[in-house]
Amino acid sequence: MLAAAAAPGSADAARLARPGAYDGTWNVTFTPQAGNCHASNTMPFMVSGTRVASAGGGKVSGGVGRNGSVSVRITVGASWASGNGRLAGNSGAGRWSGLITGDRCSGIWQAIRS
Repeated sequence: MLAAAAAPGSADAARLARPGAYDGTWNVTFTPQAGNCHASNTMPFMVSGTRVASAGGGKVSGGVGRNGSVSVRITVGASWASGNGRLAGNSGAGRWSGLITGDRCSGIWQAIRS
């Protein structure tokens, strides 16, 4: 999906590689593409260092690497989803799959840092 493409030694590459480069609140929109899930949902996530946590609603756990690779698991009641992808600058994207209100679903996610 979305990946950082910077020349070695560039200012962008140095900025993205420093610890905390992805810190802040990210609004993540989950869009289903397969399964019996039809509505897109947006959730705020908080990134602090290498940790990803909830910024409101549900239990969120996961991490982000220095290169922007991200892996997250979200649990809301009996529903859950796991996703992987990449953050670059102030946006990100990836894929998710899970069990939403009893139905297996999967799709894409897109994130914008607020």
